[in-house]
Amino acid sequence: MGLRIHFVVDPHGWCCMALIVFVWLYNIVLIPKIVLFPHYEEGHIPGILIIIFYGISIFCLVALVRASITDPGRLPENPKIPHGEREFWELCNKCNLMRPKRSHHCSRCGHCVRRMDHHCPWINNCVGEDNHWLFLQLCFYTELLTCYALMFSFCHYYYFLPLKKRNLDLFVVRHELAIMRLAAFMGITMLVGISGLFYTQLIGIITMQKNVQN
Repeated sequence: MGLRIHFVVDPHGWCCMALIVFVWLYNIVLIPKIVLFPHYEEGHIPGILIIIFYGISIFCLVALVRASITDPGRLPENPKIPHGEREFWELCNKCNLMRPKRSHHCSRCGHCVRRMDHHCPWINNCVGEDNHWLFLQLCFYTELLTCYALMFSFCHYYYFLPLKKRNLDLFVVRHELAIMRLAAFMGITMLVGISGLFYTQLIGIITMQKNVQN
């Protein structure tokens, strides 16, 4: 079954997503320009590492778009309730629609979502039954990309051989330290935040599976 497209009209969410895209662009443009390409040209790293970096970056962006525009499990206005499951449905006191008991009403989106986990402003969408796996996928790729970028930033100063050719006429070369410090700050902030979120999501899934089995 294909995923349904879903757009949320929320300026606050658009701003949060724009910030995420800015951080993504900042890293995929400046990290290769300052670290990857110069060290590749001087033979310090193989080209496959650059390909892997861009590959993870593309997967991360695709996961963001899919988690953002996929319907999280919005309930229709006139849901068809199976006869044997009526006791598992209840009336929402906000939108006056019948919903499964594990559904929740999102005040930001204005409708009920099946197995809603939370509304995430960073993807401008709810995280529910139909896009929860896409949200976890986004967390995984974001964490992987952040670790990869931080690793190269560390190796650039403490492991790789010093660069012999440096064009000081380029803005990014003249202000390299400030640019890399900002990239490291954003990377560490995202790594800590995503790691905590990813951990709580996995714990929630494991706990839910145990409750279902019991």
